[in-house]
Amino acid sequence: MRNVVIRSLRQFAGAFQSQTYILISGRVPITPHHFENCYHHFHTSAYRVVDHAEANHNKNPSFTITTRTLSLDYAKLTNGETNRAGPLVEYERRIANGELVEGDVCQVETLTELQRLYDELVENADACQLDQTTEKPVRTGWLWSRLLSHPSYSPVKGLYLYGGVGTGKTMLMDLFFHQLPSNWRKKRIHFHDFMLNVHSLLQKHKGLSDPLDVVAGEISEEAILLCLDEFMVTDVADALILNRLFRHLFSKGIILVSTSNRAPDNLYEGGLQRDLFLPFIAALKERCVVHEIGSSVDYRKMTSGEEGYYLVGRNLSGILRQKFQQMIGEVEATPQEVEVVMGRTLQVPLGANGCAYFTFEELCDRPLGAADYFGLFKKFHTVALEGIPIFGLSNKSAAHRFVTLVDVMYENRVRLLCTAEGSPHEIMEKIVTISEAKQMAPRTSSRSRKSDESDLCVDNELGFAKDRTISRLTEINSKEYLEHHAALLEEKKLKLGQNVVHG
Repeated sequence: MRNVVIRSLRQFAGAFQSQTYILISGRVPITPHHFENCYHHFHTSAYRVVDHAEANHNKNPSFTITTRTLSLDYAKLTNGETNRAGPLVEYERRIANGELVEGDVCQVETLTELQRLYDELVENADACQLDQTTEKPVRTGWLWSRLLSHPSYSPVKGLYLYGGVGTGKTMLMDLFFHQLPSNWRKKRIHFHDFMLNVHSLLQKHKGLSDPLDVVAGEISEEAILLCLDEFMVTDVADALILNRLFRHLFSKGIILVSTSNRAPDNLYEGGLQRDLFLPFIAALKERCVVHEIGSSVDYRKMTSGEEGYYLVGRNLSGILRQKFQQMIGEVEATPQEVEVVMGRTLQVPLGANGCAYFTFEELCDRPLGAADYFGLFKKFHTVALEGIPIFGLSNKSAAHRFVTLVDVMYENRVRLLCTAEGSPHEIMEKIVTISEAKQMAPRTSSRSRKSDESDLCVDNELGFAKDRTISRLTEINSKEYLEHHAALLEEKKLKLGQNVVHG
């Protein structure tokens, strides 16, 4: 029966792609924000499809949105099995019930891959040791891990999803993750956060002959299915660690599901000592099915947009401070200190009621990294950032930190108030990849070359992160994002109130 259902799903995917397109008035394809709302509110059936067509139409009269007709109902999709589960099944169930509007063909193709992986995991759950309630050999301590460990590659290959910004990679992986049985050894984590945990564990096991083997053992004990969001390698130390770490992880049966902006062959492109990183790419392609999500639409930019607190222009610090004061109310903002990893602390110039105020220099022109930003957002849900500049060669290091800041901010659903010298696109405009720089047409006069290219920043990592940063800044500034932020704050307040009452 299982094989019949799998075949029907694959046939459905093929038939689905061949359907004609029709205009659905007043609706847009699903966005990552829509799915996140669904996850947070699904148990209360509070999810609703937001209507943005009128707002988008007013901003661009020629703007139209298409979607496809649903040719098969839910019963046919599940082949009559009402207890069928999985990401594609859940996706179609919500469409059939009117809870979601369909996405594009590329998203459906990716969901088909995720459904295939889901079915293989369910079928091989015992062999993969996914069930955390199943008794497993005790492997505590370094000596036991050395004596008992043996190569046990998983019978199921993982999945590496890559594609451009705003194609819904994170949303699709989360839909997959939330459909997995709750008793499985699974973990979903942002890549930045994952690497911070790895470095912390390496520090803990410093002095052992092979600390990475012990770290891999601890990770695999916690989770056999590892879902990493936004896989990217920018640091030579991380590149060298990943090669050896995943050799141990894969040998311990780890199954990797990952999202990235880059194809495996383009990871850490142009990085120092990249030849030592190449074996990891080979292992990644051997242990994961590689699937590209192609789409011409950035769903994050299909929000109502520019209704937040992104102020463009100089000398706007007074307005920013007024908005900050409105956020914190009558409470007086004071300097504070935040604890981050390994005993380090981060100084917050002004903070109150979960809101922090920084100048750009204080947050991005100092030797700070993802660990500091993660620590900051554990205590503060809102950040006011004064004076974001136009990025170029002269402030390249600050640009790297800003990109990391936006990534961590987006992952933690933080609210941003800021002043900037330009729009999200304008502040990143001078950053290009090496290939883009080579394709730039030569200027006809030395004056134009000097004015246009003197501060041009040619950097592959920043160049590839550019579109993602613009897209995320756009979404962070949208009405939908801010509404979601407000809902999360209200949910935290309710939980805090319940804890106080029960306490």
